[in-house]
Amino acid sequence: MNKTKRFLIVLAVLAVAFAFLFPSIQWYYLTPQEEQTLALGSREAIRDYSWRTARIDLVDLESRVKAGDESALPNNFDGLVARAKKAYKELRMEAPQVWSAKAVLAAFDNRADALLEIEDVYRQSILKLKQLHGNAVQLGLDLSGGMSIVIRADLEALEERAGRSLSPAEKDEAVVRAVEVLNGRIDKFGLTEPVIRRQGDDRIYVEIPGAADPERINSIIMGRGRLAFHIVDEEATSRLMQYLSTNPTGINEQFLVADPTILPAGYVARRFYRKDAYGLDEWTGSYMVITETPGLDGNYIESATVSSDAITGQPEVLFALDAAGGEIFYQLTSANVNKTMAVVLDDRVRTGARISGPIQANVRITGFSLEEANNLALILRSAALPVELVVESQQAIGASLGEDSIRQGTRAVTIALIAVFAFMLLYYKGAGINASLAQVLNLFLMLSILSAFNLTLTLPAIAGFVLTLGMSVDANVIIFERIKEELREGKGRKASIDSGFSKAFWAIMDSNVTTIIAALFLAQLGSGPIQGFAISLAIGNMSSLFTSLFLSRLIFDFNTDTFKNNTLSISWRVK
Repeated sequence: MNKTKRFLIVLAVLAVAFAFLFPSIQWYYLTPQEEQTLALGSREAIRDYSWRTARIDLVDLESRVKAGDESALPNNFDGLVARAKKAYKELRMEAPQVWSAKAVLAAFDNRADALLEIEDVYRQSILKLKQLHGNAVQLGLDLSGGMSIVIRADLEALEERAGRSLSPAEKDEAVVRAVEVLNGRIDKFGLTEPVIRRQGDDRIYVEIPGAADPERINSIIMGRGRLAFHIVDEEATSRLMQYLSTNPTGINEQFLVADPTILPAGYVARRFYRKDAYGLDEWTGSYMVITETPGLDGNYIESATVSSDAITGQPEVLFALDAAGGEIFYQLTSANVNKTMAVVLDDRVRTGARISGPIQANVRITGFSLEEANNLALILRSAALPVELVVESQQAIGASLGEDSIRQGTRAVTIALIAVFAFMLLYYKGAGINASLAQVLNLFLMLSILSAFNLTLTLPAIAGFVLTLGMSVDANVIIFERIKEELREGKGRKASIDSGFSKAFWAIMDSNVTTIIAALFLAQLGSGPIQGFAISLAIGNMSSLFTSLFLSRLIFDFNTDTFKNNTLSISWRVK
C-alpha cells in the first residue's frame, strides 16, 4: 500500500474516532456542572425543573414589559429568542432590531402559548444533554460513586409455583422480563441513569450512580408491577366526569367519590394516563369507571409484539395468552361484546379498547401511534415480575472515593505516558518521537472505542489502559531493533525500514492476538472489575496494532519520501 492511501486511511480512522469521542468531550469538558446535574436527574425532576423555571422566566419577561424595558434579553433567553425568530419568519412579520421581552412575547398568541414555548425550550435542552450523556464514555461506580446491587432471580421458586420444570428458554424469558421491569421502574421513582444488565443465567447487576437510599432501592426492586384487564362502565364514567365538572373536589386521592351513588356496586374509579413529552405518565384529567375485580391478570400473557394493520397500515399490538388465560379471556370478551376493556397498570388506566367479539388466545389492540404501541407492548411483556428477586449483595461507594480514583487514575496514565516517552526518546532518539506520537494516538483511539460502544470506564479499565501503554510500546521496540539490525548490515534508510517492519510483523501479531484472545475469554467468563480490565486490555491491544504497524510506518515513510531524509535517528551508535 502506498503512502497516500495509508495517509487517507489514517485520516479517516482519526476522523471517525473523533466523531465517536466528541460527545464525551462535549459532556465532560464543554458542559457546565450545573447543566450536568440537571441532565443526570430523573425525568420527573427534569419536568419539575422545566415547569418551575418556565413560570419564573415568564414572570421576568412580563415584568420587563411592564417596566418598559426595551433592552435586549440576556443570554439565558437565547433559546426562546430563537423560537421567536422562527415564529416571526413563519408569520411573515418584520423582525425587530432588538429582541426585547415585548418583541419576544409578541411572537406568541397568548400567555399560555408563551409559557409552553419557554417550558419546551428547557425540556428540549435538558433532554438533549441527557442524550449526550448517554453517548459519552460512562464512568463506573468506582469513579462516579453510587450503589451497586447483585440480584438473583429465584428460578427454583418459579418452578415450584408453576408445578413443573421450566425449559431453558422459559427461564431465560423470565430473567429477560425481570430486567425489562427493573429498567422501567428505576427512573420512574426518581433515580438517575441506572445501569441494569444481566450477569450469567440468573443474576442481574444494577448500578445506580449518585446518592441513593438503600431501603428505597430495595422497595423498588422487590415490588411487583400489577397489570390487569378491566371492563369499563361507560355510563358511570360519563356520570362521574359530569359530576366532577361541577364538583372538582368530589373525588379524593384514594378515588373515593363524595356522592356514593355515582359508582355502581363492584366498580371503582381510576385515572387515565398518557405519556407526556418527557416520556412520563401524565394524567389526562379524565377518569374511567372500571370493575373492581380484574377480568384477567397480566401474568397470563406469554408474548407481546407490535405490527401494522394489513388494511390501514396503522400500528397494532398483538399479545398471546397461555391456555388458562385464553379460556378466561374468551369468557370475559364473550360476555362483554361492544364494551370497552381497560388496560390497567399499577392502578393507572393506560389504554382502552372496544371489544368487537369473543377473543381467546391472540389479542389485537389498535388505535395507537407507533411509539404508544411499542410502549404498550413493553408494558404487556414486562408489567409484572415473572420471578421473585433476591438481593445477594449491595455496596455503596462514596463520591469522594470516586473523585480520588479519577485523580489517581489520571495521574497513573499521565505518569505511564511520560515514563514511556522519556525512555523511548532517550534510548531511540528521533525514532522515539515516532513511538510517542503513536502512543498518544493509541490512547485517543482506545477512548473513542469506549465511547463508540457505550462502554463503562472503571478503575480496573484504567489499569488495563496503563498496561496496554506499556505493552503497545513493546511493538515499537521490536520494530526499532529490527530496523537497527538492518542498518548494521549496511542497508539504507528506506530498505531498513521496509525490512524491519516486515520481519517484526508476525512477532507483533502473534503476541497481540494471543493477548486479545485471552482478554476476550476473560471478559466473557469474568464479571465486574475483571470484565472491565479485560475489555480495556482487548481494546488497547487492537488499537496498538493499528498505531504501531500502520501509523508508525506512515510517519517513517513520510519523513523518507516527503522530507527526503536519508539517515535514521534510531540509535546512539553513529551509522
